[in-house]
Amino acid sequence: MLTTIVGLAGLLAPLPLMADPAASPASCTLESGPIRTVTRVVDGETIVLDDGKVVRLIGALAPRARDADAAAGAWPPELDTVKALSDLTLAKRVKLAFSERKLDRYGRALAQVFVVERGREDWVQGALLAGGHARAYGVPESFGCARELSAHEAQARNRRLGLWSNGVYRSLPADHPGEIMKQRGKYVRVTGTIISVGRTKSATYLNFSNDWRTDFTARIDKKVLSANPDFDKSLDALANKSVTVRGWIERRNGPLIDIADPSQIEGPDAVSAPETMPPKEARPAPPEGAEPSAVNLKAL
Repeated sequence: MLTTIVGLAGLLAPLPLMADPAASPASCTLESGPIRTVTRVVDGETIVLDDGKVVRLIGALAPRARDADAAAGAWPPELDTVKALSDLTLAKRVKLAFSERKLDRYGRALAQVFVVERGREDWVQGALLAGGHARAYGVPESFGCARELSAHEAQARNRRLGLWSNGVYRSLPADHPGEIMKQRGKYVRVTGTIISVGRTKSATYLNFSNDWRTDFTARIDKKVLSANPDFDKSLDALANKSVTVRGWIERRNGPLIDIADPSQIEGPDAVSAPETMPPKEARPAPPEGAEPSAVNLKAL
């Protein structure tokens, strides 16, 4: 069975329909799962179904109070996302769809979720991202639909919707390692110019300064490079280019983001203006090929 993303009232304008799924290699194909009713919304990215199954909405990272070191239960972006997810799904029938890993270590289903209503199947993650209620992300073995997720997020960023109007979620400058290190353990976006690309037997490093011991670096493990040979070949050309890297900040000498999937790097043509100040003119549309497209389900 195949379906396409369409808009959810009040949150997402209707998206283009895909006329011929077979002719669109960039589309995201998922394994269709069960249809159940949502009985509870736990937080901005977790729901409970009528059979007791707990579902994590993979690919859409909800804002949390810890993002701003705010008091638990008192962070407006978090509350807004819980409300948005409740409005979208609570007491409604939803279809689960899977790509790669199906369960996390806690036994929760890792699924893309579609509201099934009046003959439509509307993508919940797409609606949350395009409404500015979440950030696109992935974890190892769970980067399915990364292109589509990022494109929906870009809609909200370019319009400064939801959490993207909040300075806490701005892209951090790569040449401010002290500021980046304060976000250790948090999921962030970092924008800067790659000074050099260094390769070792175990990994490739994108260096954003000449002192990798103290400054920001992105690391790509050799296993990721082996699984993505075209991506590997493209990295050397990024020297002296401006890019945006997304992921969790670690401390390895200076601050570092470990890249587990090519979608964590937005190339030089995909970098938006900094979110810290209003733009002087309208931002350009997402680059060709990055606009939201269809997510297709295939029958089990």
